[in-house]
Amino acid sequence: MTGSPPLALSLGDPAGIGPEIVVKAWTALRHEGPAFVVVGDHDALASAPGAGATLLRRIVSVDEAAAVFPDALPILDLPLRAPVVAGQPSATAAAAIIQWIETAVGLALSGAVAGVVTAPIAKAPLYEAGFKFPGHTEFLGELTAATAFDGARGPIMMLTAADLRVALVTVHEPLAKVPGKLSVEAIVNAGLVTAQALRRDFGVAGPRLAVAGLNPHAGESGSLGREEIEIVAPAVAVLKDLGVDASGPFPADSLFPPEMRARHDAVVCLYHDQALIPVKMLDFWGGVNVTLGLPIVRTSPDHGTGFDIAGRGLARPDSLIAALRLARDIAGTRAG
Repeated sequence: MTGSPPLALSLGDPAGIGPEIVVKAWTALRHEGPAFVVVGDHDALASAPGAGATLLRRIVSVDEAAAVFPDALPILDLPLRAPVVAGQPSATAAAAIIQWIETAVGLALSGAVAGVVTAPIAKAPLYEAGFKFPGHTEFLGELTAATAFDGARGPIMMLTAADLRVALVTVHEPLAKVPGKLSVEAIVNAGLVTAQALRRDFGVAGPRLAVAGLNPHAGESGSLGREEIEIVAPAVAVLKDLGVDASGPFPADSLFPPEMRARHDAVVCLYHDQALIPVKMLDFWGGVNVTLGLPIVRTSPDHGTGFDIAGRGLARPDSLIAALRLARDIAGTRAG
């Protein structure tokens, strides 16, 4: 399997379903691609349901990955300090998990890989070990901050499912804090990054953005809240002045039927569940998380670590497979 560089897949939390879905994704993609190299612990993968020593191969350079990929899962082996037990997350694995992400990003920044796909991490064990970022998205922004990038800068989280794309202004914020986190500047930045990414990463020549309101009925002319009048509508006006085809604010409960999805290329949502509920209703197993506004390509499955089913052979690889394919497609669009 030759052609473009492989993708780098960081293993995520090895006590979760990451090792299992990585092996299953390789089994599904080994002949058609996209080729990828796992950055992680060989033994954690070897213990995953469905894995076997003959199916795994340590490599020294990512240049080996494409040739190896049809026959074995290529691994850049960066071992854990101590073994993990499926379903039992531990802060002792945190240093390795962070190293795997950093290594994958470094490979992407150097051009050795076409992009980064990240298997799920759990925040609590990382926080216990001193990790200072809310999640992957913010950490990737920090890791790539010093790298030149032509355009509006992220990171902005986007979720995709079928024909729906949603970008988030706030991400992992308690609902009670969301109104205080909203500003004209934050919404404008999310809109600019999203419009740019639609052109650069998805090949949409004239991106059309819908911006959701915060309150029921988009505030009902101020009777149900004034955020739409004081923050959201002014942000939409600024986006229009900057040349972005943006409209809104719209009531969020009417933005996601097929007829509305056909009118827009992406929806800018104001908080986590406003974006993720429609994505997961539309395609629970196949949703993908994309980080916009970075100098590298990054996608991930739209689900968590699944500690409750880890090691039992029950995890589905659908979202990881979709994330790998989308990373390949975005890398190809950027290269083209």
